[in-house]
Amino acid sequence: MLKINQESDSLFTFSLQSESGQTILNSVVYSSRTAMDHTISNLKNLISQSTVFERKTNYDGKFLFILKDKDGNIIGTSQLYSSEAGMENGIKNLKTSISLLPDAIGL
Repeated sequence: MLKINQESDSLFTFSLQSESGQTILNSVVYSSRTAMDHTISNLKNLISQSTVFERKTNYDGKFLFILKDKDGNIIGTSQLYSSEAGMENGIKNLKTSISLLPDAIGL
């Protein structure tokens, strides 16, 4: 499920949630709705590329992933996971959530 947030008159973010309602990915802040809509419209094509996922461990030993576009710009970051397997499952769930988005989101 896709959730769009308007932070101010000209700042927008989106989040992607699993079927159970858990937030999987929070986007960076976009300075225009058009820029955010463009990114969202490219998500289905993007997730088929393994190089767009950067896996990381934070200073507390928790796991997370970062989703990047084809140019290496950050699109969003995941929640924190207690295990590497949990993080990989989060990536799988994100791919599923994106694949379920309608082709024309009505943005």
